[in-house]
Formats: sequence, structure tokens, C-alpha cells
Amino acid sequence: MNIAEWLAATARRRPYAPALLTGDKVVSDYAGFAATAASIAGYLTELHRIGPGDRVGVFLANSTRYLECLYGIWWCGAIAVPINRKLAPGEVAAIVTDAQASVVFTDEGSSPAVSGVTFVPVMGDDRLTNSGQGPAAPVEREGDDVAWLFYTSGTTGRPKGVMLTHANLMAMSWCHLADVDPIGPDEAVLYAAPISHGAGLYGLVHVRMGSRHVFPVSGRFDPGEVLSLARTVGRASLFAAPTMVRRLVHVARTQGEDGEGLKTVIYGGGPMYLADIQEAISVLGQRFVQIYGQGESPMTITALSRQDHADTGHPRYGHRLAGVGTAQSAVRVRVCGPDGRPLPPGRIGEIEVKGATVMAGYWRDPATTAEVLRDGWLRTGDLGQLDEDGYLTLSGRSKELIISGGSNIYPREVEDALTAHPAVAEAAVIGVPDREWGELVVAFVVPAEGTDLDEETLDRHCRELIARFKRPRHYHVVPDLPKNAYGKVLKTELRAAITAG
Repeated sequence: MNIAEWLAATARRRPYAPALLTGDKVVSDYAGFAATAASIAGYLTELHRIGPGDRVGVFLANSTRYLECLYGIWWCGAIAVPINRKLAPGEVAAIVTDAQASVVFTDEGSSPAVSGVTFVPVMGDDRLTNSGQGPAAPVEREGDDVAWLFYTSGTTGRPKGVMLTHANLMAMSWCHLADVDPIGPDEAVLYAAPISHGAGLYGLVHVRMGSRHVFPVSGRFDPGEVLSLARTVGRASLFAAPTMVRRLVHVARTQGEDGEGLKTVIYGGGPMYLADIQEAISVLGQRFVQIYGQGESPMTITALSRQDHADTGHPRYGHRLAGVGTAQSAVRVRVCGPDGRPLPPGRIGEIEVKGATVMAGYWRDPATTAEVLRDGWLRTGDLGQLDEDGYLTLSGRSKELIISGGSNIYPREVEDALTAHPAVAEAAVIGVPDREWGELVVAFVVPAEGTDLDEETLDRHCRELIARFKRPRHYHVVPDLPKNAYGKVLKTELRAAITAG
């Protein structure tokens, strides 16, 4: 079944219900939303010969048009390739090329040059919404057909396309209703985080339920605007990285607000310190749900429910609040040792997950798929432990992934950018804990012989090659890097040096 059927069904059931809003102003009802999606499908089919299984990129800032394009892609049976709007042109080009997309929807002036690819400015081509009716109904797709190609960095820094099927997305949505937050047609989802990631995934179930889709006028996350908008539209939910939650709480406390109009704040995508969630509850009340997931099992490994957040009398309340909850309904979760065998409660090992939400595999990468998926079990690369009641606590990562502000950053990618500078001989990148961002990227750089390096030069160089959020926040120019007998950089010593000041 095509996930776009949910939009078609809601448009038939509640055609005049408000669907898309910019601020508190209704831009489209559900009948209009579906009609625009069908028109975009017609545009793709008639002008670009896009058909079932073809890939179409979406490189847009958050807006109502983003959702219309997303559903237009699905309406004609194609595969959506949402691309992080923060990425640099070279990074966008790499994803578009790997996905073999021939068309990419984009904002005006944000198109990198990629041979053989048509970049379509969504506000500059009237044919998008005037192409005729398009297909009367979404093109039929099977559950195991790919719907969303989600690009996530690999340990080598090379982007990997996670193949999420229509069935994956539907199972994820059902888990939202069962394990995260039951919702209804009188509610609103507020897009404060990028649609290319978790916020967009959570938009699917809100389409099925006929909720309102609200976009801040600023087009970005502004805590004051979010609080004001929630008060105005009422019963609003949003997905936010921990750093966003901290900023929201700070502004609410400063302005003397209590979160009126906010129904649920779902947080995830990075570590949330126990003291921070306790403060958030004290300021905004019991509005919080935590989720733990990966692109390979989107938003759906575990959830720490609203009830868990509110059960202050439980003898293990603090322990649970510092964890990430229990397995969601569509999956099984286990912790395994190095031999791949499940460990008993209380033992730390690699977290594995199996179920209806786990990806079909990596796009055009069967070797890596075989490494990560074994007998249907997804090896997450994260370390953790389960307690006797099935509550999971994260202990770290077996990979070198850095999570800063909810965004994934791999050291190898930053190191490659740094060593591309002719004055850099070697570089090593680590993540260090930070209360505001979860982790900060820190670089140790060895200058080439006879050269001088300064932080401004390095930072300017990185901004030219990688997204701003990936660049190091601190640079340390050092004469050499600590290494073992085999020449491997000892990052544990670098972390110790940071700890020692």
C-alpha cells in the first residue's frame, strides 16, 4: 500500500479540515493538500517521465510546499530522497548522484551543479501546481517497495542510503500511536526540526489522523516563536533534539511561561542529561516523551512514555528517566556480547533490534547491509544495557559517531576535510561532552613542516568543504598526535588531554 493513500483517505473523509498552516494562517485544507500532491505527481510524470521506483530529491527548507512535494513524489509511486538543508553543495551532489535521482526539488538559489539532474525551484515553476489533475489516486505500491531513501553518514564518512519501505513507515506510525503519543484530528504537529529527518517522519501519522501541520513563519527553530505559536494553535506537538529542548526551557523560564498550548514534546537524536529533563519537567510540566531510534529503524527502537516521566514515586524513577525506555510495539530489542549472543539484564553490550520498522537495507550496498543485518537483527553499533523490566540505558557508542545538537557527525569526514588543507599534515577529531549541544566537535591538527596554522584559517577552510554544523568548535594545533605501535592515533589520550584541560 502506498503511504500517499493516507493523504487521499483523509482528503475524502475531512476535505475541508485545515491541513497546512504557516504560523496560525491556514494555507490549505486537506482537499487542497491532496489536489496539489496529485498535480505535482502529474508534473513529475508528464514533464520528467518519473515513474514508480524512480528517485526524486527534496532539498528544501521547511515549508508547506515541502510536504506537498513529498506526497506528490509518493503519489506517482516514486521514491523520496529528503536531503538535509544544512549540507554543503558537494555533500548534496554526492547524495543526489548516489541515489541516481534525475529531479530534485529545491529552494531558489540553492541548487548545486550535478550533471544530468534537473533542479526545480518549487516557488518558481507554476507547472508544479497547474499541471492538471495528475493521477486520480496514488499509484499502487506494495508494502516492501521503497518509499523514503534516508541518507545517514557511515563510519568512513561516505553517505549511506537507508531504504525505508511503505510498510516500514506505516509500522513506525502505528508505533507512534501505541507507544509515543495518541493523537487526533483536533491536534497540530509543529515543524520546528528539519522535515528531512525525524520531524518529517512523524508528519506521516498526523496526515493519517487529519491533524494540522504548522510551520513557523521564521522557517527555523525559534523558542519564543514556538511557545507563542503553541499558545495560538493549541494542542501542538513537536519533535526536538535535546539542545532544542534546553533552549525552549530556557526561554520559557526567562519569559515566565509554562508551555500553554503544547501537548507533547518528543525528544531524541542525542543524549539528554538527567538534570536537563528534570528541569524541563519543572518548567513545562509533564509534556515529554523520549524516543530512541536510528535511520535504519526510524524513531522506533524504544520509547520512554509520558507515564514513565510522570511516575515520580517509582523506586527506580531516576534510573528510568536517565534511560531511553522500553521496546516499541513493532520491534524486539536485545543486548549482545562480542560473540553475538544475547546478554542477561545488567550487562553492557551492543544493542540490536528486529521488527517491522527495520530497514530493507542500504541502497546499492549489499556488503554493508550484510554486515549490519544478520538474521533480521539490526546491529545498531550503540552500547547499552537492559534491566529486568526491559528498560534500556545507553552506555556509549561502538562507532565513533558524534551527536551534536541532534545531528550525526563522523570524525573521519571532518578529518578528511581538515587534511585537504595544504598546511595540515595530520588531523584527529573527537567529540567531547557539552551540556548545550550534547557533544562538541574538537580537532587536533598537526601543521605541515614550515607552515603556520590558526583557528580562523582552519574554520574558514572547513566551512567551504562541509556543513557548518559539522565543523570543529575548537582547534588545537599540536606538534604530533599520540599513536600506538601500529601507528593508530590514540584518541583516548586526546580525550584525556581535554579532560585535563
